[in-house]
Amino acid sequence: MRRLWLLFAQTVTVGLALWFIVATLKPQWLNQSSHQIHIDNESVSIRESSEPTSSQSSYRLASQHAMPSVVNIFTTKAARQSPHPLSNDPLFRHFFGDADPRQQDDKQFSLGSGVIVSPEGYILTNNHVIESADEIEVALADGRKVSAKLIGTDPETDLAVIKIGLKNLPAITLGRLETTKVGDVVLAIGNPFGVGQTVTMGIVSALGRNHLGINTFENFIQTDAAINPGNSGGALVDSAGNLLGINTAIYSRSGGSMGIGFAIPVTTVKNVMEAIIKNGQVVRGWIGVEPQDITPELANSFGLAKTSGTIIAGVLKGGPADKAGIKPGDILISVDEKSVTDTTSMLNVVAQLTPGEKTKLTILRKSSESMIEVTVGKRPRMKQARLQEE
Repeated sequence: MRRLWLLFAQTVTVGLALWFIVATLKPQWLNQSSHQIHIDNESVSIRESSEPTSSQSSYRLASQHAMPSVVNIFTTKAARQSPHPLSNDPLFRHFFGDADPRQQDDKQFSLGSGVIVSPEGYILTNNHVIESADEIEVALADGRKVSAKLIGTDPETDLAVIKIGLKNLPAITLGRLETTKVGDVVLAIGNPFGVGQTVTMGIVSALGRNHLGINTFENFIQTDAAINPGNSGGALVDSAGNLLGINTAIYSRSGGSMGIGFAIPVTTVKNVMEAIIKNGQVVRGWIGVEPQDITPELANSFGLAKTSGTIIAGVLKGGPADKAGIKPGDILISVDEKSVTDTTSMLNVVAQLTPGEKTKLTILRKSSESMIEVTVGKRPRMKQARLQEE
């Protein structure tokens, strides 16, 4: 009996040792779910992870998982120069003919990155990568090159969706931003300076960065993973290779990485991507006001007890707010019973409203609180100058 007990104890000990080794060295097996976008008769598949990632000593498997989904994007656009001053001279035309050599199309070449988000050929990138492009070419990680067509853009988040005519592509898996914390390891994948596909490692430095003046709608992931020119539109992935964001901008005084990079989070990416694939654009609510944050100085001048909310600095004549009776100097406290703390929260809340529907705004006017009903308009498509792009 004692011999049997010793044999049993040894077997359990060996089993536990093997389990410990596997649990330490073997990457976590991910359970993945599939998300479908239905467009007419076409079904677009997008993969999403359902498990948080675990730490590991090597990130080669994460790189191998994500790298096939990251592509290089080449764009060209025609640049016409002004007519030659001698183009109407008979002697000049005798030698050069009617065609002015300076007016010939001069192809300008630019390069960025993109991420395959669906096996059906949809690719996500930055709007500034493909903006004003006449031709778009995509180079896959396996060496294939193919022309792409533009599906739609959203300049206010600097996102764009293009599509290539290939099937069964290695689509990336969307990660879970809600489980991501400051200090988590992330990998940036792209084509910096055109040297070829490159992976850099860093950590999540901050979440929810805004008020940077880069985009209209900001909720950036900040990272110290090296991001350089050419990384625009590339992937920021977690330690399992799941997409956390699209690399879009850096803070830099030299043009190169200084350890402060910004990525558009996957939550924003998913919403914008689905809207573009379905409708070709993102439709947002709009009330036609110019908001301004409440500073301590403004709060003091208005006699406010708190600094939350936003001041209506201007009202567009004939816009939804103007028609509803909103006036400059009103302080917006809430929209549709959702608190407004600053201009960023106000823009985000209003953008989620459905154009054509009515919503209730709570305002403070001359220390008197009141509620005004506004018919939501459709936010016009806008372009804005970018302070610093990588």
